[in-house]
Amino acid sequence: MPDEVSDNQRPGEPVDHFPKGTGRPASGAFVAAGYHSLEDLAGESEAKLAGLHGVGPRAIGIVKAALAERGLELAP
Repeated sequence: MPDEVSDNQRPGEPVDHFPKGTGRPASGAFVAAGYHSLEDLAGESEAKLAGLHGVGPRAIGIVKAALAERGLELAP
């Protein structure tokens, strides 16, 4: 049975690989840049991620909060 696609996912991509609310533009930018899960973003520079087309302050905030819940963080 195929995975259901949520608002921030593309068909065929794993469901919930980025936090809910990240948004389709940011999720797409992360995937295009080679990040395929929240854990892939850990340790990356906030400025580098914010520089990706489609990634704004809201997405960065959501990612930072989700990483913090897992004891992880973005690089300064």
